Amino acid sequence: MVEKRIVKIAGFAALSLLIGCSVLATPASSQSLTDRFKSLFGGSKSDEPAQQQAPAVSNEPQVEENCPPVTIRAGASTYSVAAPGKQAVGNDVRYQASITKTARDCTKANGEITARIGIQGRVIAGPAGAPTSVEVPLRVAVVQGGVSEKVIATKAYKTTVEMGEGENVPFLLVADGLVYPVPAGAVADSYIFYIGFDPQLVSAEKPKPARKKK
Repeated sequence: MVEKRIVKIAGFAALSLLIGCSVLATPASSQSLTDRFKSLFGGSKSDEPAQQQAPAVSNEPQVEENCPPVTIRAGASTYSVAAPGKQAVGNDVRYQASITKTARDCTKANGEITARIGIQGRVIAGPAGAPTSVEVPLRVAVVQGGVSEKVIATKAYKTTVEMGEGENVPFLLVADGLVYPVPAGAVADSYIFYIGFDPQLVSAEKPKPARKKK
């Protein structure tokens, strides 16, 4: 049992380090919607935007080509949860979530832009034992960059990840419904989509029981 626990702790540390390096290596990258993350926004034909089935009309949603890039906000790239009353470090970590890929698209109508941000990530069970399901809290914001950043719009999202007996489980969230006014002229070039974990969204929740080990 001791030997298995040592192997599990070492594996979790290695995976955490690998995720950290990956995030640091590409902090501002967003995967291509067409090439690398196409399935994220895939669906039935009934889900396709209206302008794909009919000629574009001035008051109908249109694809916005100047869709801001996606950046993972510093300090919010991972979400670690500890055993009750403990700090999320070492053997006291129950699970850790991270973001691995992103994608986005934007449509414009009636002076507003509606964005969809695709977020793909992973939840890793920690040495303290992960619960059978975990809730992953995320926040998306559109920000006007510059010397003094200005938040234009922000929205919170949560998704539940069923861990089961898994030690390393992927998750996928399409954060839709983020709406903001069409920026004027060149101002659009300074807009950024910030994404990250927001622990405050689950701070008041009771901890779920740990998964029973066989």
